[in-house]
Amino acid sequence: MKRIKIEENGIRLVWEITDANEIKLLHFSTLDFEEKYMVSDTGTQSFYPVEILVSGQDRVGERHGHKYTQTSPGYRMKYKNFEDYRNEKGRKLEITTEDTITGLEAISHMQFYDGISVVRSWTKIINKGEEAQGLEYVSTFSLNGIDKEGIEAFDEKIEIAIPHNAWQKELCWQTYTLKELGLSVSQPGIMHRSSKTIGISNTGNWSTKEYLPMGYLHNRETNSSLFWQIEHNGSWYWEISDQDGHVYLKLSGPNEHHNHWWKNLQPGETFVTVPVSVGSCVGGFDEAMGELTKYRRQIRRKNGDNEHLGVIFNDYMNCLFGDPTTAKELPLIDKAAEAGCEYYCIDCGWYSKGFWWDGVGEWIPSKERFPGGLKEVMDYIRSKGMIPGVWLELEVMGIKCPKANKVSEDWYFMRHGKRVFDRSRYQLDFRNSEVRAHASSVIDRLVTEYGVGYIKMDYNIEPGIGTETNADSAGDGLLEHNRAYLAWLDGIFQKYPGLVIENCSSGGLRMDYAMLSRYSIQSTSDQEDYVRYATIAANAPSAVTPEQAAVWSYPLTEGDCEEVIYNMVNAMMLRIHQSGHLAELSTERFQYVKEALEYYKRIRGNLKTALPYWPLGISDYEDPWVSLGLKAQRGEYLAVWRRESQSQIKDLPLKHLKGKEITVSCAYPREGKCAYEWHKEAGVLTVKLPERISARIFEIRENR
Repeated sequence: MKRIKIEENGIRLVWEITDANEIKLLHFSTLDFEEKYMVSDTGTQSFYPVEILVSGQDRVGERHGHKYTQTSPGYRMKYKNFEDYRNEKGRKLEITTEDTITGLEAISHMQFYDGISVVRSWTKIINKGEEAQGLEYVSTFSLNGIDKEGIEAFDEKIEIAIPHNAWQKELCWQTYTLKELGLSVSQPGIMHRSSKTIGISNTGNWSTKEYLPMGYLHNRETNSSLFWQIEHNGSWYWEISDQDGHVYLKLSGPNEHHNHWWKNLQPGETFVTVPVSVGSCVGGFDEAMGELTKYRRQIRRKNGDNEHLGVIFNDYMNCLFGDPTTAKELPLIDKAAEAGCEYYCIDCGWYSKGFWWDGVGEWIPSKERFPGGLKEVMDYIRSKGMIPGVWLELEVMGIKCPKANKVSEDWYFMRHGKRVFDRSRYQLDFRNSEVRAHASSVIDRLVTEYGVGYIKMDYNIEPGIGTETNADSAGDGLLEHNRAYLAWLDGIFQKYPGLVIENCSSGGLRMDYAMLSRYSIQSTSDQEDYVRYATIAANAPSAVTPEQAAVWSYPLTEGDCEEVIYNMVNAMMLRIHQSGHLAELSTERFQYVKEALEYYKRIRGNLKTALPYWPLGISDYEDPWVSLGLKAQRGEYLAVWRRESQSQIKDLPLKHLKGKEITVSCAYPREGKCAYEWHKEAGVLTVKLPERISARIFEIRENR
C-alpha cells in the first residue's frame, strides 16, 4: 500500500493504492487529512475515484437501493497509471484505471487553475475490449467521506444548500440539514448505511428548469465548505447518500435510470463525460461563491463584452411585449440613446406580421411591421450611436413555418416515429449538418445584411428526454445534440468574435456553464414584478459572474421616482438590461435613468473583477430587506433594497470590515432620502430608508 498526497491552491488530496492494486480517493478538502476519521468496518472499500455501471454486470456489493455505489465494473477497476504535470492553466492530474473483464479503461482528469480552490474534472472511457459495452452510468466526480472532518454526527454538523429554479422565480436557494432531507443516522454506534439518496437531476434541454446544476455543502463544526457545478446544457444528475459509514457525493451527466441515457460503446470507441467543477474552502457561502466566481472567469471564452459591459436596451419587458413596428421603435430608440444605452435590441415579433409564436424558423423581416424595411430601423439605431440587435430562437421551427414541411424528418428530434414538439415548435437536431448550415445562414444574413451586432438567443420549449434518431437511446441523442450545438456556437464566435450573444431560455431556464463558457451574457429572468426582481438580482452572482448577469430595469409608465430608482438598482450591480417606455416618463423620472447609466459606466470597470457577498445572507422572495455586496479592487459596492418592511432601519453585518475605519457614501441616487451609520467595533452598517419600497447603492472605501 502507498499514498499519494497533493496540495494545490489550498486543496489537499490523498490517494491510496492498495496491495490489491486498487486506487482510492481518500481525501479532497481544504482541511488536513486525519487518518483517525477514516474509521469504518469496511475500511476504504467504497472510496472509488470513478463509478461505471455496465449492462449485464453483477453489482456484488451492498448498495441499499438505487445508489451509484458498488457499480460494476466500477468496483473491479485496477490502478494503471498516475500522471502529474503542469499545463497553461495550472496543475493537471490524470489517473488511469482498467477492468480486464470488460476491457474498459477509465482516465479521470483533474485540472487545477492557478490561485483558485476549484478543480475541473471529467472522465474518459475507452473500450479496449473485443465486445460492445452498454454504459448506464459513468461518474465525472466521485468522493466518499465528505463528512469525515470533525467528530459530530454527519446529520448534526452538515447542511446543504440547493438552488431551486423556476420561471420567474429563479435562483431560490434553500438550506437544509441532511436530517431534514431524510438522510440521517439510523443506528447510532453501528456503521450507517441506508437506502435514502438526496438526488438532484435535470432531464431535457432546459438545463435549469427546476434546479441550478450546482450545490453547496457546509460543515458547521469545522467551518469548511464543499461546492460544485455541473457544466452541461442538457440532462445531468448528482447525488449524496451514505455508504460504508461515510457520506459521499457523486456528480455526472445523464444516466439511464434518471435521464434515459444509455450508450453502447463499441470496441475502440471513446466516451467522455460531462465536465464538472468541485471546490473546497474554509468559510461559508460567500467564500465558496467567491472561488466559483474566479473559476467561472477562467473557463469562459475571452471576449470584449465582458471587458466593456455595454448597456443594453431591449424593447420587450414592460414595453412592446413582442409587438415591434417602425413607428413604435423610433421614439424608443431616441430615448434609449439619450439615456446612454449602447446596444438596442428588437425582441420577438420582428419577422411576423401578426401572431409570431408558431411561425418561427425562416427569420425574414416583416414588411408589415417595417414598411421601410428592418434595415431602415437598424441604420437608425446606428445613427444614434448604438449597436443594433434582434431576438432569435434558432433551435426550433414553428409548426406553421413555411419551411417546416419542406425539409427531411432528420432535421428534427424524433421519438416513436413522430416529430418531437412542444408549444407549437419542433425541436431542431444540431447533429444534422443541414440544420447547422441553416442556423449559420441566419446569423450570416443578420450580421452582413442588417449590421446586427447583438443577438438575444432565446429557447422556449422543453423537448423532453431526447431523440431516437441515429442514437443508442433518446438520452444519447440529446447529449450528442447538446454537444453539437456548443460546437456550432464555437464556430459562430470564431467567425464573428465581436458578436454579442445573450443566453436566454424563458429567462433563466438554461443558466449553466456549458452555455456561459461561450455566451458573454445571461438573461436572469422574465420576472415582470420589479419588487420581486430584487431577490433574483441579489442572488444572481451565486450562479453567474456579475458581468454576465443581465437584469431587467423597466421603469413603469405610472410610477414615482422611488419606483424608477428601485428598478435601476436591480440592474446596476450586474449587467443593465434596460427597457420600459422611456419616452413616456416625466423629465424627473427619466433623469434618474440617465443618472444610473452614467454612474454605471463609471464603475463597470471595477465590476468585472469584483467578488460577491451577501450581508443578509442569500435572499428569499419574502424577505423584507435584501442586500448584495461586491468587493472590487478599488473599494466595495453595496445594494440595499427595502421591500415592505415595517421598519425603516436595517443593520447590515459587514464582518470582513469589522474594526476598520471606512468611508460610506450613497452613490445612487446622488440626492434621495436615506441615512446610514458605520459601527466599527460591531462591524455593522446601519441603513435607514424611509420609503416602504425603495433601494440605494452605497460605496465603501477603507481609510488607509
